[in-house]
Parts: sequence; structure tokens; C-alpha cells
Amino acid sequence: MNNKPLTYKNAGVSIANGEALVDYLKQNNKAIGGFSGLFPIPTGYKKPMMVAGTDGVGTKILVARNVGVLSTVGIDLVAMVVNDLVVCGAKPLFFLDYYAMGELRLDEAKQILSGIIRGCEIGQMALLGGETAEMPGLYAKGDYDLAGFGVGIVDADAVIDGSRIAEGDVVYGFASTGLHSNGYSLARKVLLEHARLQLGDKPESLGGRTLSDVMLEPTRIYVSLMDELLKSGVDVRGCAHITGGGLPGNLNRCLPKNVDASLSKSSWDVPEIFTLIQTLGPVEDDEMLRTFNMGIGYCVVAPASAEQAVRTAADKSGNTMFVIGKIVSGEGNVRVEL
Repeated sequence: MNNKPLTYKNAGVSIANGEALVDYLKQNNKAIGGFSGLFPIPTGYKKPMMVAGTDGVGTKILVARNVGVLSTVGIDLVAMVVNDLVVCGAKPLFFLDYYAMGELRLDEAKQILSGIIRGCEIGQMALLGGETAEMPGLYAKGDYDLAGFGVGIVDADAVIDGSRIAEGDVVYGFASTGLHSNGYSLARKVLLEHARLQLGDKPESLGGRTLSDVMLEPTRIYVSLMDELLKSGVDVRGCAHITGGGLPGNLNRCLPKNVDASLSKSSWDVPEIFTLIQTLGPVEDDEMLRTFNMGIGYCVVAPASAEQAVRTAADKSGNTMFVIGKIVSGEGNVRVEL
């Protein structure tokens, strides 16, 4: 029998690595290090409403892990949360992350957390704290998962909830960077398993980029777009962050029950990664539309008369806008003409 005393490290948990990671975070974010995070309540709101959301990155993490590029999934994590917050017109305030793994590897952790810090900068919110959980036995060595939590604020009288959307309004769509952070289980199934492509391959249709580069393109953050729209006084009547479920499963969430959104797929540019997936599957049109964003990462519903103002806001915030459809009489559904 071995009578040598056992340590936490013998069980697979390195306190020293955890402390080193906290030290790294403190150097890059002064708010980190306490038992909890503090944030001042903003003033200037008549009836302030706190807005909260949580999300993850899904199996995009597997692509990142397989090629050893981990710096972008942190941006994705923030994007998935903050894009949901601003849909109602909220101003983002702060973010917290949960990072769990089988073995805490400092170099990998620094990459991931640097992405989270960068995402918070783009999303105009403070990284207020988080949890790093090393859990051998629950996760295999090299495996990890991410979850994010965000809080924003909006005046009760300024909440954008879709209730004022009316027949004749226009659906303005804003370009995604590609897959964003949804549909990766199907994308991996088609591209890596079925078509047997390698992540280092450069399919001709992707313009010389490797498959991994395209698949790891960070999710676009639409905070600056919403800032410009609201600052310019555009009558934003509804918004949708296009994630899992695609346009039909997300835009419908802001529609009143007496109207439909009638969209034309030919009105926007579909990134080549979606065409590649659909061709190599093959994957039917309806399945593509209900799984992927198909090139539209965010939608705004506003009057037709607001088109130029919306386009100006898009240009100022570095976004590409398309007029992708209109609001017609209906039952709260999204119709997509192929």
C-alpha cells in the first residue's frame, strides 16, 4: 500500500495553474479577482429594466480544438449573448463566463480568455468575472466547454418587442460573417465526415481560404449597429438575432400574430460556405434555412421610409445591409421565397 500523501494535483486539478490564469486575467482586466463583480447602476433611465441572457458556442469548439486555434471562440461566446441582449434595444453592461475543462492548459486558456476580453471590447460591455472549472473525470483531457452570461439595461418605455410591426414595414437584413456559431453539428457531418474534407483543405469555392479559417470566422457583433440605428432616431419596430432555427425560427419571434414576414432569398448574398454544405450533403433548402443563418445574422423591421437611415447606420457601423423582405398580412410566420 502506498502511504504517500495525495494532493489535489494528483487528482488532476492544478491550483497553481488556476492561480496563474487569474494573474493573467488581472493583468488584462482589472475587474477580475474578487469573490464577485461589482457594477454601478447606470443613471438617466425613467423605468430601468435589466435584461439578461446566456448562451454557448456549441460544437464550433471542436473545430477550434482540432486546429489549435482557440482565440476566436471567446469572441463567439460574447457575440451569442450580447446580440440577444440588444434585440430589445438594451445597452450591454457586463459579461461573465464559465469555462470548464478536463485539464487546465494555460496557453489554451489564455487564448480563449483573450478572445472573451476582445469580444467584450467589441460588444461594449465589461468582463466582470467568471468561473474556471477543471474537472478531470467529467471532461477528457483536451476537452472543454464555454458558457456566457450577459446583462444589459433598457428603459421600459423604449423596449423593442415587435408589437408595433405593421403590414407594409420592411425587413432589413445585415450580413453575417458566415456560419457564426450555429449548425456546426450538421456542417461537420457534411464537410468532415460525409465529404471527408480536411480542415486544412482549400476548396476552390472558398477563394483560397482553408476550411478551418472559414469555419472559425468569429460571429459578428451587432452592438455598434444598434447604437447607430437608435442614435439616428430610426423607428426600429422589431429585431431578431438569427441563430439556430435560421430566419424562419428567429424572425418569427418578433412578429405580431396578424402579420407574416415575406422574404426573398435572392435579395442577399449567401456566403459560399453554405453553398458548399448544401451541395456536398446534399441538404434540402428548407433544412438549410432552418439550420443556418444563410448569410443574414441580424434583422431589423422598420418602416419603408427609413431605408436610407438604416443604410447609413449600417455603413457607419461597418455592416452590410440588404432589403430582404416586407411585412404582409398573416399569422406570425416567416415565408422565404427561394
